[in-house]
Amino acid sequence: MRAHVVDPSAFTPAYDHALCASLARAGAEVELITSRFAYGSVPPPHGYAVREAFYTHVRGAPGSRLRRAGKLIEHVPDMLRYRRTARAAAISHFQWLTMQWLDADLLPDRPTVLTAHDLLPREPRPGQAWAQRRLYQAVDAIVVHSEYGRGQLVDALGVDSSKVHVIHHGAFEHLTRQPAEVRLPDQLSGVSGPVVLCFGLLRPYKGLGTLLEAWRGVEGAELWIVGRPRMPLPPLRALAPPGVRFVPRFVSDAELPAYFRRADIVVLPYSRTERFDQSGVLATALAFAKPTLLTEVGGFPEVAATGAAQLVAPDDPDALRQALSGLIADAGARARLSAAARVAAAGPYSWDDAAQRTLAVYRSVLRGTEVRLDARDRA
Repeated sequence: MRAHVVDPSAFTPAYDHALCASLARAGAEVELITSRFAYGSVPPPHGYAVREAFYTHVRGAPGSRLRRAGKLIEHVPDMLRYRRTARAAAISHFQWLTMQWLDADLLPDRPTVLTAHDLLPREPRPGQAWAQRRLYQAVDAIVVHSEYGRGQLVDALGVDSSKVHVIHHGAFEHLTRQPAEVRLPDQLSGVSGPVVLCFGLLRPYKGLGTLLEAWRGVEGAELWIVGRPRMPLPPLRALAPPGVRFVPRFVSDAELPAYFRRADIVVLPYSRTERFDQSGVLATALAFAKPTLLTEVGGFPEVAATGAAQLVAPDDPDALRQALSGLIADAGARARLSAAARVAAAGPYSWDDAAQRTLAVYRSVLRGTEVRLDARDRA
């Protein structure tokens, strides 16, 4: 089977790489259609081809207005060009389509699958939720990462249940094989005590205010908040009690292992939201077999049900403080979470499992397309 995995903006190169490599290992002929990743290097392809076909003329710094404007200008002609390219594949599997009000009309006239990394926009603009629902209607199948995600699309948004398929977000095991050549920054390398790591883009829904409030009273450890800010940073710094360090920048895949290897606990204190499904940071923590503390949002409880993470109520600094203090003090609990994370990463949250389930979705979509075409021809 020949498949295109399409991520126009290169939003999730680690996910794209892991999916394409696992599909190739499972016997598919895979090509990743994407754009140049503006923030640094990406994983080299293993068993699949890569074509940087989107936004080839865009200029400007990552995240700049100039760059966003250039992508907006190039998006329609690039999508129309891809419609022709798509004829070479049996199926097109889109990872992100960020201009939903346009993309529903720009999809190739081929079987299409969309991974709903965001069930609905996490920080929606007017009309964006309507456009995303319309996009869901336009594709042949939708992949979500949890039963929670499936329920949101089917029950809350009215998406046809036969189109929605649960495929767990695989653990980013390839990141654990990065050489240990890149070390922690000097200001972190001398820390000798336990470290709690909060990693990833700094966004409002990540619950950072709750985490900083919870950290007041936590003793015997440091909290590292690491990632590129997508929200004002000074108010967070003003909330930070002693024992908190910020690394407010993009951290490349080459640097990432140093942070996760050093962390004793990973915390994801996300706020309550119905728009969230699963997390690439959690997939990384599973790969590194890290004891993880999660809030009870989205698909997180399903990971915790495997024993691979501990849950706490969202937006509750007292409960979060108690849970953090308990894990810092209890090496046995951390060891149990670590062991369960290792099992989950090798089993239900492995990329080999995800690849087999993804190929099953592709085959189902192709069979459905053949039935529709046959019925049309008979009519």
